[in-house]
Amino acid sequence: MVFASMKTQYFPPAPTFTEKDVGAQTGKVFIITGGNQGVGFELIKMLYPTGATVYMASRSEERAAEATKIITSSDPSNASRLKFLHLDLSDLNSVRSAAQKFAKQKTRLDILLNNAGVGGEPVGSKTKQGIELHIGVNVIAPLLLTQLLHPQLRTAATSSPKASVRVIWTSSWMIECDHFNETSKRYGKDSVISVVQNPGNLQTNIYHTQSRLMMLFVNRILYPPKMGAYTTLFAGLSKEITEANQGSYIIPWGRVQEINPRKDIYEVIEKGKGKELWEWCEKQIKANRDTTNKLVVCMQLENIEDCIAMIA
Repeated sequence: MVFASMKTQYFPPAPTFTEKDVGAQTGKVFIITGGNQGVGFELIKMLYPTGATVYMASRSEERAAEATKIITSSDPSNASRLKFLHLDLSDLNSVRSAAQKFAKQKTRLDILLNNAGVGGEPVGSKTKQGIELHIGVNVIAPLLLTQLLHPQLRTAATSSPKASVRVIWTSSWMIECDHFNETSKRYGKDSVISVVQNPGNLQTNIYHTQSRLMMLFVNRILYPPKMGAYTTLFAGLSKEITEANQGSYIIPWGRVQEINPRKDIYEVIEKGKGKELWEWCEKQIKANRDTTNKLVVCMQLENIEDCIAMIA
């Protein structure tokens, strides 16, 4: 069963939902993390002609500007619909700032694509808050961002067709199901659909730490980022995804995984492990928030000893 799942994801059939199937998205608002390169960049290229307002959330304003110039060159008159949102997932304070900035500009959010992530980083790499980098960037930061943007998602859901407001989490065939399905349980009552996607094995920057020798072999089974964008396009806009697909796993190049071969993972989630992981992430977020608040107060104290005692 696991081998069959690997095979269909490594060698998927042609996409059935492409940019040609996407109608007008005027009035809709999208946030795409990591939108200046790879899958995010290709997806924004597909969305730009639809009339949607798209926020390209990324760390580098310079690289985002370069990507924006390329995308908007097809229709410069509508360049204002593509906006930059500074977001560094390795810093929870940056996540909070991004959410606050967005909230000042928009009251609704139709699609949140948690696309950005890291992989293969050196052992010992940490976030600004001292959290293991992969856990911090791929798990905790996207969860915080989603929580902070929930009011805008909920607002969009009240005035949108059923199952059209969605949060998309990016995973891989190796995980296939994780704590992000907990989102579907918590936000489902607000008509916000949450799905997990494996965009596919793609030629992206995720492999930048790997050796040339390894990439010589890996490149044989990698596809262009545009193919991964088709997976995401399906996850975000296909009408095949309904309320019945809440918490589903989307596989390349836009299919709902009907049966997950990792039944053991589903079993532990049903027993509460997804809830436990969610709560653990919230503890990490709260710990950072408490420390930040202490530092703000600390800077207002005249006695350095009182400051040290407070932080300790």
